[in-house]
Amino acid sequence: MNPIAFQIGPLVFRWYGLLIMIGALAGAYVTTLEARRHGDDPDHVWNALLVCLILGLVGARLYHVFSSPQDSQIGLRYYLNHPAEIIAVWQGGLGIFGAITGGLLGLYLYTRYQKLSLLHWLDLAAPGLLLGQAIGRWGNFFNQELYGYPTTQPWGIPIDPAHRLPMFASLPIGTRFHPTFLYESLWNLMAFAILLFILHRFANRLLTGDGFLLYMILYPLGRIIVEQQRPDAWLTGGIPTAQLLSAAFIIISLALLVLRHKRQQPVAENQHRR
Repeated sequence: MNPIAFQIGPLVFRWYGLLIMIGALAGAYVTTLEARRHGDDPDHVWNALLVCLILGLVGARLYHVFSSPQDSQIGLRYYLNHPAEIIAVWQGGLGIFGAITGGLLGLYLYTRYQKLSLLHWLDLAAPGLLLGQAIGRWGNFFNQELYGYPTTQPWGIPIDPAHRLPMFASLPIGTRFHPTFLYESLWNLMAFAILLFILHRFANRLLTGDGFLLYMILYPLGRIIVEQQRPDAWLTGGIPTAQLLSAAFIIISLALLVLRHKRQQPVAENQHRR
């Protein structure tokens, strides 16, 4: 698992960055298809992508820096003592919740400047976001990170001793570990297909913004499950912080879906009576 894909002179291209970019481009392409389906200008997707990527990258890195992984030598204290390492994103260490927050800010700024509907464009972007996450997760494979506990399952992956958490340092060389990145990637791919089906099949029943709310249910649900195989999880009160955040996002999104459709129902009934 060589983290370097290829090198051209002094320029080194790492799988981690390449896969994130491939995921972003694939997700953007899907969003252009959704934009055309709704009669929107797909050029907005490519124009907004750069802003969302920059702010998403900043948010993702800050989330990682300010988290404190369990049983790890790299946490907030490490970055405070080595501030130059904060920008070393090619070494891995990006938090998806920070990426979502930064990307949301980028899309908000773009839609506000262009006088577009933020909720509408969030709906268009939601499926592509899941696809991009599914592809980008494979960067963790080449960096030998985001793996789980030891396993004897045939799909377990080897991890070099240099990349192991301290709790696993003394295990035999041939020990294999759960590919946590793969579990999340497969979940995101499945969620991508489910969300696209819902958006296409039930388009006449959905309100603007429902697509993104469904994303904020589907992805966090998978994260709660996958987080069981994160021995390096950042804990809050003994519980993985990502699980707490995911549960909060699911509850809030479900509540908003129910409330929005309950409000819409009386309006539809009154229009029917007329």
